[in-house]
Amino acid sequence: MYADGLQLKILNNEADINFGAIYENAIAQELHAHGFELYYFNSKKQGELDFVIEYQGSVLPIEVKSGKDYTRHHALSAVLSNEHYSISQAIVFCSENISMDDKIFYCPVYLAGFLKPQVPDQDFIFRLDLSALQ
Repeated sequence: MYADGLQLKILNNEADINFGAIYENAIAQELHAHGFELYYFNSKKQGELDFVIEYQGSVLPIEVKSGKDYTRHHALSAVLSNEHYSISQAIVFCSENISMDDKIFYCPVYLAGFLKPQVPDQDFIFRLDLSALQ
C-alpha cells in the first residue's frame, strides 16, 4: 500500500496501516528539515538502525517504533553495548510518553520536530525547543 487511500484509512482507524513506515518518514522529514544529515546503520552482526545522525560531535542512533513493544530494539541495544563504538546515548521515537532507561531516551514521535542541532559548547545532550507550544 503506497498512499492508496491512506488518508481515508487513517481517518477510519483501519488496522492494516503500516504506521512504522509513516512514523519513519515523518521523523526523516523533521530531522532533514532541521539540518541533520541522515544516515542509517546495517550490520549482519549488530542489526539495522533506522537513523544515525551526528549530534554535538558524537554519533546518535535513532530508532522509530510504532508498536507497544517499543522497548525491544535488538540492534540498538547491540550497538549501545558494543564498547568499540563508544556511543553514549540513543533516542527511540515511539507512541508513548517521555522516559529514560540507561542510555536510551524514549520520546513521542511529535517531539522529533523539536530536536535541533546544537553548538558544541552547550552542556545539554538534547535540547528540545518547546517555545512554539506556548
